[in-house]
Amino acid sequence: MSIFLLILGLVLFVGLVVIHEWGHFIMARRGGVDVEEFGIGFPPKAKTLTKKNGTEYTLNWLPLGGFVRLKGEHDANKTKGSYGAAPLLTKVKIMVAGVVMNLVTAYVLLVLLALVGIPKLVDNQFAVTNNETITRQDVFIGYLEEGSPAEKAGLQCRDVIASIGQVDGPQHTIKTDEALPKYTKEFAGQKVLVQYRRDGELKRTEVQLRSTEEVEASKKTDNPKGYFGISPGEFTVARYTWSAPVVAGGLMAQFTELTFKGLGSAVAGLFQGDTAKATEQVTGPVGIFVVLQQGSDLGIQFILFVIAIISLSLAIMNVLPIPALDGGRLFVTLIYRGLRRQLTEKAEDRIHGTGFALLMVLFVLITIVDVKRFF
Repeated sequence: MSIFLLILGLVLFVGLVVIHEWGHFIMARRGGVDVEEFGIGFPPKAKTLTKKNGTEYTLNWLPLGGFVRLKGEHDANKTKGSYGAAPLLTKVKIMVAGVVMNLVTAYVLLVLLALVGIPKLVDNQFAVTNNETITRQDVFIGYLEEGSPAEKAGLQCRDVIASIGQVDGPQHTIKTDEALPKYTKEFAGQKVLVQYRRDGELKRTEVQLRSTEEVEASKKTDNPKGYFGISPGEFTVARYTWSAPVVAGGLMAQFTELTFKGLGSAVAGLFQGDTAKATEQVTGPVGIFVVLQQGSDLGIQFILFVIAIISLSLAIMNVLPIPALDGGRLFVTLIYRGLRRQLTEKAEDRIHGTGFALLMVLFVLITIVDVKRFF
């Protein structure tokens, strides 16, 4: 099941970019701009799927999203049916359409999740508490210490701890990440029975916990240890009814604020020459793959929630005045129109080419950081 959810997550991630480009495609068509190609994935081209109304629909080898190639994409191009010849308002609509599609996708996903059960992934996550029903509350192994009692007993990261208790005694159900340390301390030095779930299957194992003396002695060293040898995480799912649209809107506002805070930290790191700080708040395809891989054990709600947040992030990034992205292309066009200057093809290529090169450098740095972070 987890493999299926991982594949589903990756397909949906690629689909977010395709949906974004579909927005450009629809608005360009409505604005009288010819669309020469609509591609799924990035070149080189693998196959032409069909040709219709002057548009070539292609499947490409790099499965990282999609693209739309408009006729005469330079602002200086005045050929009939070209992007450059379109009125300014039409250009604005074309550039903004991708952002709108991602915002709508994020909102619809969040509303649906709120109705069926939405994960709580951040502190003080937006909620309408008087209309909230907790449908799932799991404690899982977030970090497993090497050589710990938990590892020796065969437990693994992301195993869900269901209960703990004396081997021949009553079992204590674990509902919060605070409950587990409480019981492991209570049973210090004893052999306990731990029931856990892995891939949806309930299992059990006996664990010899560390003694109080061993744990206290370790606190005086550079390598303090716990009774169990793990760091627990909590995965909670809440469901809403009439307030689902409100919850979705509140979450979009909250995660937009968090995204801008992260971008602010990244920009500050770049100006300070601190590449680690500049990239620690962001992640790339490698990081997204790892998040989807690890989260696939938590169920489809987690996967869909991550996809919704990625869709929101794509909208935010593409509305910013970053050269080579939608917001940057529109920003440059508006600046030149405001200055009453002609944006030449050479100047446009230089501006967006430089922006694209810088984005590629940042992409490489983020990928390197992600590989070090997760592997």
